[in-house]
Amino acid sequence: MYEDPDPKLIERCRQGDRAAFADLVALYQRPVFNAAFWILHRVEDASDVTQAVFLRVWERFDEYDAQYRFFSWIYRIAVNEALNLRRRTEREDELDEDFDLPDGGNGNPESRLIEAQLEQRVQRALQRMSAHDRAVLMLRHYSECSYEEIGQILELDEKTVKSRLFEARRRLQSQLADLRVN
Repeated sequence: MYEDPDPKLIERCRQGDRAAFADLVALYQRPVFNAAFWILHRVEDASDVTQAVFLRVWERFDEYDAQYRFFSWIYRIAVNEALNLRRRTEREDELDEDFDLPDGGNGNPESRLIEAQLEQRVQRALQRMSAHDRAVLMLRHYSECSYEEIGQILELDEKTVKSRLFEARRRLQSQLADLRVN
């Protein structure tokens, strides 16, 4: 059976153990960066948010409630920091046309090209959506959070999460209507 390492690491961090904090950073740096990147679409901004999140976590370990998953707590901080930065820099309506996707990898060159083009269309459609729509979609489909976890992260009740997710999916689907296969 899998034992969650977070409680032990968190307790060590609360006692000032920097090595334990480095372990937490190693575990959560990528998910925090990804959460920020999906909202901000800029590597530099996502990196800045990631640093800010871990600084805030280090300073506020005493605010973490162990009855909830650490993942949910740190993700909520990451999403809030990213949304705050987005509001401060007023990038809500900006569309970054130079958004690059990582190389997908397997298959022949033609199928990789088609897959990359499709992924790029989805990413551009997501970029045109509001930050709130992107956040709920990212948390559910890219980070595979449960409705309850999304609610904790975004400070919403489960019904609201389901409703927002339904509406965000509908808006994304309408942007990608021409991709439907019958």
